[in-house]
Amino acid sequence: MSDSVPEAAAGTAAEAVPEAEPTCDPAAPAPLNVDRTPSGDADVDAQLGRLADTDHLATDGHVEVYEDVHRGLRDALTALDARPGPPVPPSTYGDRS
Repeated sequence: MSDSVPEAAAGTAAEAVPEAEPTCDPAAPAPLNVDRTPSGDADVDAQLGRLADTDHLATDGHVEVYEDVHRGLRDALTALDARPGPPVPPSTYGDRS
């Protein structure tokens, strides 16, 4: 008997060693893949689009983006209240003083 390992057996042993699996970092940013349906208002849609920035941030960075989006949506609602509405129709009852 020989102490040497045949070539075929040596090649098989090298293939049996599993490759190192890629490490998964649960703290790494992961896309949320949340669908954002357009609202039809350009200001609101821009703020909703800003939410996509959170896909590239760690969770501790989300708060800043959410607060910024909330501020932008609140400003968009305030701007709607500041617009002049349609003219008031004239009264049909006349002056009753």
